[in-house]
Amino acid sequence: MTETVEGLSINLATVRQQWGFAEAVEGCLRHGIHAIAPWRDQIAAIGLDQAARIVREEGLQVTGLCRGGFFPASDAAGRRAAIDDNRRAVEEAAALRADCLVLVVGGLPAGSRDIAGARAMVVEGIAAVLPDAVAAGVPLAIEPLHPMYAADRACVNTLSQALDICDALDPPQTGALGVALDVYHCWWDPELEAQALRAGPKRLMAHHICDWLVPTRDMLTDRGMMGDGVIDLPAIRRMVEAGGFSGPQEVEIFSAEHWWKKPGDEVLATCVERFRTVC
Repeated sequence: MTETVEGLSINLATVRQQWGFAEAVEGCLRHGIHAIAPWRDQIAAIGLDQAARIVREEGLQVTGLCRGGFFPASDAAGRRAAIDDNRRAVEEAAALRADCLVLVVGGLPAGSRDIAGARAMVVEGIAAVLPDAVAAGVPLAIEPLHPMYAADRACVNTLSQALDICDALDPPQTGALGVALDVYHCWWDPELEAQALRAGPKRLMAHHICDWLVPTRDMLTDRGMMGDGVIDLPAIRRMVEAGGFSGPQEVEIFSAEHWWKKPGDEVLATCVERFRTVC
């Protein structure tokens, strides 16, 4: 029997080009990995009931479901549709017993230059979904994205901004609303350590790892394997743990020209080796 790799989760985007959900789970188990974070399209492809059955039968920890969010829209109908989709995402996360639903909040509506307005729509959207998440027992984790994504993917770009939203919507820190800290998006932030401590154990809900390559050939699909870039992963791990996070580190790598072209088992074996030696 393969030894369990404690403290490691695999975001299934890391092997999305090699495997579907069931095959990815089988691969993780072959390598002793018992924590995963699937994406909603991967769940839809196999069916929610079947995915939930696999999670239960294999005793998997689902460290997060990716993703909800994308709240801003150019009209009220679009904003309502986004809220409805997020409510469905909450239901899916509950069925999978996910530790959290990760929110990539969305950028500017088409044709807009009003980033403050987009951020206001984000707050309104999260506020609308939060009661459903509380009722389902699914924490919402806002994931701030690197500023290069502010226009199209996420107008919340620092841990401080994300925590300000948490404080506004959940001031008692009930555990219903928090943050997902992805090193790819936050490693550059001079306030990262202070904000991780500010977040504390009730707000820190996920810790995603990979590396930043120099040069980066594509903003979205050229993330590096841990140890291949410039991020000080042990330092950020210390910050996150000092803030009270004790869950698995979740490897999330989008790599169209490298890791997505490798056999899935090679990718997972490398994730395990780098987790043990680099992180």
